[in-house]
Amino acid sequence: MTMVDARGLSCPEPVLLTKQALADYAGGGFSVAVSSATARENVAALLTGKGLTPTISEEPDGWLITVAGT
Repeated sequence: MTMVDARGLSCPEPVLLTKQALADYAGGGFSVAVSSATARENVAALLTGKGLTPTISEEPDGWLITVAGT
């Protein structure tokens, strides 16, 4: 599973890092860690728009957005 750590980054950086992870996505699943609500919403919208189903869990330092492997 790929882990993208975008905590502390402002948009559009978390979205750009997620797009890069999607380019390498081979169905094995990946997670994106973000620290702002805006990044959480933007990354989730990107994943949903790509036909993926993100799961969002709150962490002490932000949120973890996970796409399960297929």
